[in-house]
Amino acid sequence: MKNKNSDLISIIENSMEKFSKGQKLIANFIINHYDKASFMTAAKLGAEVGVSESTVVRFANEIGFEGYPMLQKELGKLVKSKLTPTQRMEISSRRIKDSNILKSVLLSDMDKIKITLEEIDTKSFDNVVESILNAKRIYILGVRSSAPLASFLGFYFNLIFNNVRLVHTTSVSETFEQIIYASKGDVVIGISFPRYSMRTINAMKFAKKQGATVIAITDSNDSPLTENSHHTLTARSDMASFVDSLVAPLSVLNALIVAIAMRKKEHVYNVFQNLEEIWDEYGVYEKNDKNA
Repeated sequence: MKNKNSDLISIIENSMEKFSKGQKLIANFIINHYDKASFMTAAKLGAEVGVSESTVVRFANEIGFEGYPMLQKELGKLVKSKLTPTQRMEISSRRIKDSNILKSVLLSDMDKIKITLEEIDTKSFDNVVESILNAKRIYILGVRSSAPLASFLGFYFNLIFNNVRLVHTTSVSETFEQIIYASKGDVVIGISFPRYSMRTINAMKFAKKQGATVIAITDSNDSPLTENSHHTLTARSDMASFVDSLVAPLSVLNALIVAIAMRKKEHVYNVFQNLEEIWDEYGVYEKNDKNA
């Protein structure tokens, strides 16, 4: 696409004068209903506004795409980054059948893991593992719906390393206060999925400026997090109603934890041996043997 980094809606608005009558109908529909247009085929979009399928295809070419599927993909990115929870619910109600919600959601999650497996860069994954293993300090940041992912990673990293800081934040200022000492030799891991958190983006930008190695865990290489990272791990996310589906990202974090634990196998073994003794002594877990 021409002007790849520009906002799609702005491109369409700025090109309005050169569009034909039919193309203007398409343009206006996309501008006002890009959430609906992203899930329409070229034929369905044409029928919606009263033009032919070929007119829709030519419209996509006119604004710089090789074909309609590329335009639809770009609309999908726009939807993921800008939809409000209300709009999400409206769209998901058309995609998910009320009579089979469980199956629809589980199949969608399975699909996201499959696509993630096909798309993830194994070299980047290996580089991330090396960076974390060699870090002086490890900062983990994820807010809003990504906060549970950050907590999950922080929980297991705290068992493996003694230099981990999970950044807990309720304000922008607190974020910077907790990463103020991040510098060369440190690793800052930022986790965010659509809608992307500006707090996470700005914290990563600050950490990179300070000289820390910045790792992004996000949904694609087009994510704004990648602009401020040295390494990026991608995992497909999706929306199930107003809920973010983060099954694939969690799976990638699982793989990251396991890969690092395998590199520090003896250390991790000793840690868990000590923990088992502590857990037994203080009754942390219920025992199967009632007489124990």
